[in-house]
Amino acid sequence: MPKQTVAEQYVDLLARAGVSRMYGVVGDSLNPVVDAVRRHDALEWVQVRHEEVAAFAAGAEAQLTGRLAACAGSCGPGNLHLINGLFDAHRSMAPVLALAAQIPSGEIGTGYFQETHPDRLFEECSHYSELISSPRQMPRVVQTAIQHAVGRRGVSVVALPGDIAAEDSPVGGAELAIPLDRPAVRPADQELTRLTELVDAAETVTVFCGRGVAGAHAEVMAFAEKIKAPVGHALRGKEHIQYDNPYDVGMSGLLGYGAAYEAMHECDLLLLLGTDFPYTDFLPRNVRTVQIDVQPERLGRRTQLDFAVWGDVRETLRCLIPAVQEKPSRRFLDRMLNRHVHALEGAVGAYTRDVDKHTPIHPEYVAAVLDEEAADDAVFTVDTGMCCVWAARYLTPNGRRRILGSFVHGSMANALPQAIGAQFLDRTRQVVSLSGDGGFSMLMGDFLTLVQYGLPVKVVVFNNSSLGMVDLEMMVDGLPPYGTGYPHTDFAAIATAAGARGIRVEKPTEVRDALRAAFAHDGPALVDVVTDPNALAIPPKITSEQLTGFALSASRTVLTGGVGRMIQLARANIRNVPRP
Repeated sequence: MPKQTVAEQYVDLLARAGVSRMYGVVGDSLNPVVDAVRRHDALEWVQVRHEEVAAFAAGAEAQLTGRLAACAGSCGPGNLHLINGLFDAHRSMAPVLALAAQIPSGEIGTGYFQETHPDRLFEECSHYSELISSPRQMPRVVQTAIQHAVGRRGVSVVALPGDIAAEDSPVGGAELAIPLDRPAVRPADQELTRLTELVDAAETVTVFCGRGVAGAHAEVMAFAEKIKAPVGHALRGKEHIQYDNPYDVGMSGLLGYGAAYEAMHECDLLLLLGTDFPYTDFLPRNVRTVQIDVQPERLGRRTQLDFAVWGDVRETLRCLIPAVQEKPSRRFLDRMLNRHVHALEGAVGAYTRDVDKHTPIHPEYVAAVLDEEAADDAVFTVDTGMCCVWAARYLTPNGRRRILGSFVHGSMANALPQAIGAQFLDRTRQVVSLSGDGGFSMLMGDFLTLVQYGLPVKVVVFNNSSLGMVDLEMMVDGLPPYGTGYPHTDFAAIATAAGARGIRVEKPTEVRDALRAAFAHDGPALVDVVTDPNALAIPPKITSEQLTGFALSASRTVLTGGVGRMIQLARANIRNVPRP
């Protein structure tokens, strides 16, 4: 086997691990690796404008495939820019390997130009972060980093000085032993017995689902049918559990809607399935609670548990379904389904009333039309803030659509970068970025990346010239919004000037045609929709203190809580309720 440099061996190891591209910005300390990518047949270098975008894009790719993705940054400021996207990937359990190029190895520790210590800086947002200070560490350090990222589902960081990257690597020892599939984790027999006893002893049970129910839709439905349980979800569980769900009672939390909150608080037993739901104020304190999760460190860290079960949701339910007794009464389930419909009916008018006449445009209406016009297998990437509200309440999952966002880390400006990663993964699949004007403008430079590579991402900008979610946060605290406004900007004109299709929408009657034109365009397109800055959303349950604070500051704010086509789904479920 011919000799390889450390950089060449690094790139070869990535390719063997199934990586197809590396996102980043070139720089002197990174040059040996970038050149190795250039000469490798199986790997592509994706040139972005900002390293934060590189990390977000790699994280999106990893979330969609479950496979390893890669990004890189040059020494000092270059790799520091990765950190926000890596935090998001790590907290989203996305297997990402980040290369943090380092200053010349002989200068480390001298306060050299651009010197930082990435092996220390990235410790909090990674499972593994290590410096390669000698070629003799190859390939074991890289193999260990890959195993941590894939096996533990998160970020690994390898810091590599440019001079070490250019040296010859050791001969041999470059074979990989990488776990490809996660094992099924089944609870112990005694835990299943105790869990069965708890379910059988409870007259009424509610199921609350998070991202951990991915791949377990059929099992959750079978379990809910047998024990007559309403099924609620957190935001990250929405795409996996809401579709084809006759037991759906909506979502709880800050963006919630429907009867999920009531179903969780009025049952005898609450089962938390694969969720690390962080908002403890929305969890009941006087209800027996069981949590099932494959990540044992998450058990009981949000609420007091009566029983903790270590296992993945699908395998646990497969064992539990034949063991539990079927409950004869649907009374609690039907009551919650009816309450869910009534809750949605009370809010649905907020986006249907005079939408064809209201200017500025209701953002709820834009989201509802987008849901209708988007492809059945579209990938939606969603900015943090009000765009999360509209996605949570209007985008209809069907088992084929995907919804990505910074749902745990909560970063601004995630939607466009994540759309880049999603579109590189599959150029034929429709990818739609729901961007706020604040988030879009923060990393707007990488709209040029769409143009450069001809990525057909469709960016829908909800342009209300403000940070809408921050407005709401201030008002809930009794403060007048301050420092949240932006000057009026024509993003469609900017998109057109950049060489993409830009469409400006100022009237509600233009929304549908604009979206259709963008979707039909063979290339990147941006739909700039001027939306109502006074359209805010409040959660279904708020404290009296929050309500008082909001009343102090809101004089003409429209409190919207529309829910789009979910009212149709809820009504369909009610129609299917058996009648005596």
